Amino acid sequence: MQLCIFNPEHDLCLAKGRAHYVPPRSAVEFALRDAALMRVLYPGATCLSVYDPQLHEVLSDKAFLSEARPVVAWGWDAVVKHELLKRGAPEALLPSDDELARWRDLQHRSSTLPLQPDCRAVASAGEVEALLRQQPHWVLKAPWSGAGRGLRWVHGALNAIDRDWLAKVVATQRCAIAEPRREVEADFAFEYRVDRGQLHFEGYSLFTTGGGVYRHNVEWSDDRIAAMLAVRCDLAAARRTVEAWLASAVAPHYRGPLGVDLMLCADGSWHVAEMNLRHTMGMVAHARVVGRP
Repeated sequence: MQLCIFNPEHDLCLAKGRAHYVPPRSAVEFALRDAALMRVLYPGATCLSVYDPQLHEVLSDKAFLSEARPVVAWGWDAVVKHELLKRGAPEALLPSDDELARWRDLQHRSSTLPLQPDCRAVASAGEVEALLRQQPHWVLKAPWSGAGRGLRWVHGALNAIDRDWLAKVVATQRCAIAEPRREVEADFAFEYRVDRGQLHFEGYSLFTTGGGVYRHNVEWSDDRIAAMLAVRCDLAAARRTVEAWLASAVAPHYRGPLGVDLMLCADGSWHVAEMNLRHTMGMVAHARVVGRP
């Protein structure tokens, strides 16, 4: 029996950084309603939200306990581990606290700066204003955020609300990441899995955004996505660059799924947007396409 936990509130939990955090009701309801998404990735598995009343029954089942297979989560954080332990999950089936702390540090947006030469870690309004004098349009990103959350667009100069937002982010997350505004033609991702220190490419995904917020995935085959991208940018170079960094900086310290989101611009340039150390909707779309007859 494989138990898979759908916890789309994962990014919010990472940002809070503590085990005793109650996600917003909307996030909990989404997790309860759409837990079957995990079954696309793990056919035949028992897929539940950590807040589902059925979970305690599953964790008490002798068949589950006798097989002692590791629990799979959409994304691992201190909150989901705490909730699973509270409901009776054997600690041996879950990541250690040291692993969770290490994975959270890797997920901090500053980790990917080696792949983002045009981006900067900023810790004060003065640093942002210096960047605005060089180029008038930037996006500020909270280091632990995802799916379009924790973003702030700044133009020309910082206003009082910008300054307050920046001060709060720096106080709780060490810095913010400043990224130049770009004219993006396509958003795509490389999907991977890390197992025993080895990086394995799982496929491509293509998705749409609006105002920096994820909208939906385009369910195309890998070959079709690669063909579209390869005529517009140096896709092979992008993969070489990303995979060389992941193999040295991430794979030795992480296990599980990960996705790297990229942007394709009109001039044919590509830019890394973020890394997610969790399952992604791109992986779900990829699995749906692969599973079609």
